[in-house]
Amino acid sequence: MEQQFHSVGQTGSQAVERAAQLLTIVLEGPEEIAVGELGRAAGLPKSTTSRLLGALERHGLVERGGARGKVRPGPAVVRFAHSDALRASLADLAQDALQALADASEETVNLAVPTAAGVEHLAQVDSPHIIGAGQWVGRRVEYHCTAVGKVFLAFGAADVPAGGLARRAAKTLTSRAELDRELDRVRTAGWAIACDELEPGLASMAAPVRARSGEVVAALSVSGPIFRLTHERLEALRPILIDQTGRLAERLGYRAEGAA
Repeated sequence: MEQQFHSVGQTGSQAVERAAQLLTIVLEGPEEIAVGELGRAAGLPKSTTSRLLGALERHGLVERGGARGKVRPGPAVVRFAHSDALRASLADLAQDALQALADASEETVNLAVPTAAGVEHLAQVDSPHIIGAGQWVGRRVEYHCTAVGKVFLAFGAADVPAGGLARRAAKTLTSRAELDRELDRVRTAGWAIACDELEPGLASMAAPVRARSGEVVAALSVSGPIFRLTHERLEALRPILIDQTGRLAERLGYRAEGAA
């Protein structure tokens, strides 16, 4: 009896491993995938693949759509992708990068994500200085006058405003043509700055964080008073910012072209 139970346990464990493998392939793929192709990628017979997909589908983890029944992430996964739980996970994953940036810059460091209502800040490490950038977690700010916002606009994570742009400070971009030129510079450079734009005397820099698919899902930023974050200081911090956003992206599964 004990031997029989052990055998059943091994079979059940193997099924879980195979189902998890299939789900991972579906989630990591950039597009929908045919059942046969999915089975080949997992090294499983088509019959076994179909049976395991049926179990995943019943729990909403995958779904088969269209005339050819290609497999894609299911509603349970989609709901999680838009949930507060995912944001909490992202904030946890970003802690090492945030702390490394804070140690290097000695300024306020934030993790931000795009929302329909503007940029939302999820996590922060405070500056040790008495004069700093304040508390941003839970606050939303506009896209066009912030470094994180420019990153999201430049890399397609948020829609460029269709109408006029609100003036926030002396140097805020106020025309669509100005904004377009600025976003071109951000795309070329791979990072953004905003000085005297959201508020007079405030400087910030930001760079994008990409998910496994290559989509920009977040940004890391450094902000502080402009008398400390001069253009020379921002340029000195740039490689550290780029390095830490890259490290966080790797934790989310992103691999840059040419990376080993």
